[in-house]
Amino acid sequence: MERRKRKKSMAWSLPREKIGLGVAAISYVCIDYLREVAPWWHSWLQPALWIVLAVAAMARAPFYEHWVLEMRAVFPFLASIVFMLAALLCEALSVRSVTAVLGLDWHNSTPPLPDTGQWLLLALNERLPWWVVEVLRAHIISLHHYLMLFIMLAFSVLFNSVKAPGLGLGARYMFTMAVGRLLRAATFVSTILPSLRPWCATARFPVPSHPHPWAQKYYLPYATSSEAIRRLIDTDSLHAGNGGIFPGEYRPDWGRMSFLAGILRPTPGEGPSWYHLLKKASGGCNDLLYSGHMLVAVLTAMAWQATYGGGTSALIWLLVLHSAQREIRERHHYTADCVVAIYVGVMLWRTTRFIWSAKDLAAHGRAAKLEEVHPRLVRAAKDSDMDEVFDEVSELFHYLKWNILIVFEMLELLSYCFSFCIFGGLIQCDVQLVCIISNV
Repeated sequence: MERRKRKKSMAWSLPREKIGLGVAAISYVCIDYLREVAPWWHSWLQPALWIVLAVAAMARAPFYEHWVLEMRAVFPFLASIVFMLAALLCEALSVRSVTAVLGLDWHNSTPPLPDTGQWLLLALNERLPWWVVEVLRAHIISLHHYLMLFIMLAFSVLFNSVKAPGLGLGARYMFTMAVGRLLRAATFVSTILPSLRPWCATARFPVPSHPHPWAQKYYLPYATSSEAIRRLIDTDSLHAGNGGIFPGEYRPDWGRMSFLAGILRPTPGEGPSWYHLLKKASGGCNDLLYSGHMLVAVLTAMAWQATYGGGTSALIWLLVLHSAQREIRERHHYTADCVVAIYVGVMLWRTTRFIWSAKDLAAHGRAAKLEEVHPRLVRAAKDSDMDEVFDEVSELFHYLKWNILIVFEMLELLSYCFSFCIFGGLIQCDVQLVCIISNV
């Protein structure tokens, strides 16, 4: 009876300091969604939530035990901020460039590419219940929500919910995102895809209607003629003139930054500086492969999974999938953009663990759990009580079920214990346990 009570308590209880973070995260998403369905309640509950969280953090800060670790992580954190700002600047220049290089006439006349993911969602609209379709269409979570969820995760070090230092976690998040942004810019600059919203370029970028001189020379003569393309392949050299007669390029005086005029292609009425051009843009049109919004969402989900785990992390991954189908449904991105962003985000997060990692903390927890179970398992083996042996190993499996290598070692340990319970041997069972504890 006592054994059953202990197992039931283990299955349903969570550390107190970890419950609050998940509740706060879910409450934040739910309360902020009230802006769509109950604006009055949202106007009251959202400030109340922020006040509660701010007061809790300030009350906890004087008792935080890892300020030394935070101070050591300040320099990597600041360096990651600088790297992130540089990556965002490079991305902003690239976003304007890929739209400006072909001119507005091309954007207005070029249809979107066929996307089977969009077709699938439209087909599901006809077959799924109406309320499911409405849930899929709902604006439950956006980019700023993912950023805020990560900020909540980083501040939760004050409550020992995740491993310190929080600045180290923030440095890894921003460094990974900066690398992802640079890879994204290199990808969408390499091949220009037509926007899924043909009016986007005209609404956001007052660039010239005609193409850039490079596009006039290297793209237009071979854009529609199959014979010209065949000859180009055969000779690997230019054999046609420009695709027409076009106006000259406007060249403002930007001082040392005047070289950017050929990349950004400004018009006379757009402002006095190159920086003013970038501030006026409200998002891109052809920066498609891969989705920057989805990259942020995936990195947030990976951070939660690596540091917190549990049902809250699973819920955040569901929200990531919901965001992906909304990006496709609302024609912000092609399906390929979202698919690539998901696996790129996962792989990038896994390759930047050298900056911050919760692995050593998890290993310490596994070792402590194995040391706790070890004497009970030895006693059960001495008594040849196979039921108790199976119960103890089941408890280990429940605790370590997400680590498949440990599971295999546990199964091997179980076979050893079974054999030596029969023959009365205990030495090898103990040795195997010690090996597992030392390798975790």
